Amino acid sequence: MAALMKSSACIALMLFIMCSITNTVHGQLSSTFYDKSCPTVLSVVKAAVKQAVAKEQRMGASLLRLHFHDCFVNGCDGSVLLDDSSKITGEKTAIPNANSARGFDVIDTIKSQVEKSCTGVVSCADILAIAARDSVVELGGPAWTVMLGRRDSTTASKSGANNNIPPPTSSLRKLISLFQAQGLSTKEMVALAGGHTIGQARCFNFRAHIYNDTNIYSQYSSSLRSKCPPTNGSGDNNLSPLDYVSPTAFDKNYYNNLKIKKGLLHSDQQLFNGGSTDSQVTTYASNQNLFFSDFAAAMVKMGNIKPLTGTSGQIRKNCRKPN
Repeated sequence: MAALMKSSACIALMLFIMCSITNTVHGQLSSTFYDKSCPTVLSVVKAAVKQAVAKEQRMGASLLRLHFHDCFVNGCDGSVLLDDSSKITGEKTAIPNANSARGFDVIDTIKSQVEKSCTGVVSCADILAIAARDSVVELGGPAWTVMLGRRDSTTASKSGANNNIPPPTSSLRKLISLFQAQGLSTKEMVALAGGHTIGQARCFNFRAHIYNDTNIYSQYSSSLRSKCPPTNGSGDNNLSPLDYVSPTAFDKNYYNNLKIKKGLLHSDQQLFNGGSTDSQVTTYASNQNLFFSDFAAAMVKMGNIKPLTGTSGQIRKNCRKPN
């Protein structure tokens, strides 16, 4: 009898362990998630991104930024893609996104193409994660294995976007705090900031830096002032490259610029301003391979921020609205 009870207990324990393992794996992302259900998804996204970036190189930075802004608001769940409606207040009109977040049409195109191959299988959140990686690669940056299996949210958070996405006026302390809130270290923050080696920013976001800050090279600020008037509301949408040396090439020049006080945003220059991150900026400025490696690893980690998996969320038919 005792032996039978012991045997039953062992079987129960084994079943519990097996169920626990199954649930753990179920809740994780996987690089092979669509291998059977949608084996063409990676090639479809890659081809569409290649076409979009060839048409407009700036689009690569825009797609990377969309993924970043998505993940920092309640996790990587495609919420940034949702339009306002009678039931939802989206994130597109939040301060970090209004008049600046772009690339939504490209994501719509990719979603449409993926749906033709695999209807109702691939989430918008996963499409965004893949497109961000492919955009970086198209502009000469590192590749990484995108983990997949995210599902799409049915809601958005405008307040989350306003409070969680680092504003361009951030101090180093604020940057560290906002990234730590997402489970990202200071080292990962500095690596991810290197995404500013591509793309452009609006005058509205760098006006205070070029007129009020002293930690900016004078000739650089003078050249920027010619494109960005001092008065709010005047020339707000005028653009300047975040990396003036090679704005459409993913490389280490962003860090070289910071070392000579040519960071476009106040928050950029905070990374090299006599603080704790100066040494890491110096390292990346002289070692592009290390920057690439650290950036890729940090992107994988960022892409794993609170994903919806299993039966949570949904697979949107249209990335702009819940089903």
